[in-house]
Formats: sequence, C-alpha cells, structure tokens
Amino acid sequence: MKLNHLSFPSADTEATAAFFEHYLGFTIAGTWERSYILKRPGYDVVIDYAGPDAPEWPTNFHLGFELPDLEAVQALYVRFKAEGVQMETEIFNNGRGSRFFCRAPGGVMFEMNTRRDAAQQYQGTFDN
Repeated sequence: MKLNHLSFPSADTEATAAFFEHYLGFTIAGTWERSYILKRPGYDVVIDYAGPDAPEWPTNFHLGFELPDLEAVQALYVRFKAEGVQMETEIFNNGRGSRFFCRAPGGVMFEMNTRRDAAQQYQGTFDN
C-alpha cells in the first residue's frame, strides 16, 4: 500500500492551496467548485472547501516535512517570519532533531524539521 492523497478542509481554499504551492513545492493540478487538487511526486493533496467557517483542528494535529539540515530549517524559519506566516514556535531541538511549527491559511499546522542533528540514541530510528 502507498499513500495516495491527503485531504484537508479549509474555509479559504485559495489561500491554503497557494501556501502549499508557494512554500511546499506543490503544483496546483486542478480545481472544482472551490476545492483544489495539488500534486507532488508520489502523492496528492486535496484542499476541500469547508464552508465559511474555518475548521477546528485538534491541538497537536500536524504534517511534518523534513529538510536536509539545520541551516535549511533556519533559512525557512526566517523566510516564513519575514513573509508573515503564522508561527507556532521558535526553532527548537527535542532530541529527535531541530524543528519549528507554523500554520498555513486555513489552520493546518506544519512541522518543518531536520533529523540531521538528532541525538545519537535516535539516529537508528530514521530511514534515510
């Protein structure tokens, strides 16, 4: 079995899709009504129109994207802050690597991380 797609509700599908395209490297492949289909190699993301009210997400629900190293995490953090992305945390290292959390328009939370600087005890737990 492989991942086919992820689907997220949003009250502002245009802004949510633009975030995925601009910051995460997705391509907008199509739209219907007020929903969007986004593509990346290996899987799709569907941004479904949820109506006029923003969905409420469970506190810790998020998607994680891995970057190659701490410098890439720091550069993306600086870019996101400068461009007004809603930041949830500063950069921190919890032993499993350095990361920060932010939110896309529509409320989906993202973890941007690297495992390159993870503590030795965690190094063997990742596929590289």
